Amino acid sequence: MKALRKFFDNIKPNIAEGGKFHAFRSLVDGFETFAFVPNQTSRVGCVNIHDAIDSKRIMSFVVIALVPALLFGMYNVGYQNYLAAGTLANATFCDLFLYGLLAVLPKIIVSYVVGLGIEFVVAQWKGEEIQEGFLVSGILIPMIVPVNTPLWMLAIAVAFSVILAKEIFGGTGMNIFNPALITRAFLFFSYPSVMTGDDNVWVAQNTIFGLGNNVPDTYTAATPLGEAALGTPLTDSFNAIIGLIPGAIGETSVIAIALGGILLLWTGVASWKTMLSVFVGGALTGLLFQSLGMSPLTWSDQLILGGFCFGAVFMATDPVTSARTECGKYIYGFLIGVVAVMVRVMNPGYPEGMMLAILLMNLFAPLIDYCFVQSNINKRAKRATIK
Repeated sequence: MKALRKFFDNIKPNIAEGGKFHAFRSLVDGFETFAFVPNQTSRVGCVNIHDAIDSKRIMSFVVIALVPALLFGMYNVGYQNYLAAGTLANATFCDLFLYGLLAVLPKIIVSYVVGLGIEFVVAQWKGEEIQEGFLVSGILIPMIVPVNTPLWMLAIAVAFSVILAKEIFGGTGMNIFNPALITRAFLFFSYPSVMTGDDNVWVAQNTIFGLGNNVPDTYTAATPLGEAALGTPLTDSFNAIIGLIPGAIGETSVIAIALGGILLLWTGVASWKTMLSVFVGGALTGLLFQSLGMSPLTWSDQLILGGFCFGAVFMATDPVTSARTECGKYIYGFLIGVVAVMVRVMNPGYPEGMMLAILLMNLFAPLIDYCFVQSNINKRAKRATIK
């Protein structure tokens, strides 16, 4: 680390104002602040106390929490390909994982290259430092799309999201919608057949560098939620919890998502109030529809299928776009769970409702916070008047 520190110190004169490589100042600053906590202190005005855990370190915790779901997602991509071709019995763990790695890695690269490229350009144009928000969004985006999403579509969607859902609002901390979910929404409404219309979108169809199989064109693999929309109940809860089912790359394994959720709660990065409220809202709504006979799924099935767990743990708890008041977090999370299950049950054409539920509540989060803040102000004003 000393050598890296020395490297950054040596190149600083070249990237300073008027330096030879001033055009790359934001780029170098972004990498430096990622590797080291900034040591600048206030010279004028009020004295500030700086915590060593800054926003970049918080984002790093989220990325680490996503690793279990990402690694399992890679394995499941290979598992579904070999299963579809009927060659699963002859495949090793390395065969399945390596195939999934080669299928998922290009999506991660495209997401970061396009997203960070735009961030670097905007930061240099504004004369500001690189904002750290896309560190998480860049890994979230590949995890919530089908494995067969074309790379060019993904690149367009990422660019749309970063520019129109983030930078246009002022960058990290100013956006009102979750950028990763805006990427998925863009793909869903612009290219619906790539997201849900074709059951084959969930299973990788071709060989990659000689690995995997060419799946027959007649093979279809609907997600359990897609089958439920047609009236088919869930028959294999075990595989649904483990994650060995068709679905978006990082959303299938409840166990892997739970491991990441535990880390987020242990480090204090995510709010347990929001997370718990999402599950409570989803469970109660699922139980209601189950008792009315409107859904073939039980209330517990609603929680373990699709992107419900992933959305509750990693999307609903986004500190920028979620409610920030302590009481507001309960309402915000509860309504996400309610709306997600309502969309699933009442709109068979769109069996996955988590994306729309979170984006809708992103819109209402400021209003929820305003109501609680104003209520507290009124209560304090009333107490002051009485005294």
